[in-house]
Amino acid sequence: CYIVLILLAILCLFSFYVLVINTTRSHPDIQKGFSLLPGRSFFNNLKNLLGDANLPVLSGMFNSLVVAGGSALLSVYFSALTAYAIHAYNFRFKNLAFTIIMVIMMVPTQVSALGFVDQMSRMRLMNSFIPLIVPAIAAPVVFFYMKQYMDSSLPLEIVEASRIDGAGEFKTFNMMILPIMKPAIAVQAIFAFVQSWNNYFIPSLLLTENKKKTLPILIAQLRSADFLKKDMGQVYMMIAFSIFPVIVVYLLLSKHIVQGVALGSVKG
Repeated sequence: CYIVLILLAILCLFSFYVLVINTTRSHPDIQKGFSLLPGRSFFNNLKNLLGDANLPVLSGMFNSLVVAGGSALLSVYFSALTAYAIHAYNFRFKNLAFTIIMVIMMVPTQVSALGFVDQMSRMRLMNSFIPLIVPAIAAPVVFFYMKQYMDSSLPLEIVEASRIDGAGEFKTFNMMILPIMKPAIAVQAIFAFVQSWNNYFIPSLLLTENKKKTLPILIAQLRSADFLKKDMGQVYMMIAFSIFPVIVVYLLLSKHIVQGVALGSVKG
């Protein structure tokens, strides 16, 4: 069993190893084939990447952090708030509201993309981060996960006790419910962050100014360059730049992620 797990771990980490190795190699060396040993061109690749005026990498990373961080924050908070409303309250059309949210979950982004871009153009929100962050409030997949987690881990007695003590509804949610939901929030925060961080389709339709572009757009521009002018060492360095923040976010939330997955499996 341990041998199989070790082999699986090696297979999963091998692609990251190749990425790290190729960031240290020059374009001619990369064209020669794979190497287990690092090269000597790491700082040269980094200098070429940061010195490219057509690829504002640092501003692209900042833009991606703003969009992904804002989307993840809004997504998990308002999805948890919606799930709490469905879980803790009995009101007319409650089941209908839940069904509508589930139906929306099955609608792909590409179906509404054209109308969404047209609407953002009419609202003069092109080249703005607002259309990339605010719509994250409506996240049916995150809502469904939060709802399932609450059904298994959130007794209504806690809510009733908080109300008896005189706490308002928002205070109850922020002070009592969110700490209980911390593992679920951590799991969905990393998923929402990664999804927004890797999102290329909608940002490429809305963002045209170089200073507003996110990293996936810049990577696509770099990869689509003239083959004779493409520097593969620069490409690998750019990909490493795009992966590093995701790894940092995962490491910060990994404790809660493991806890949330383990608790979900026990409850299941």
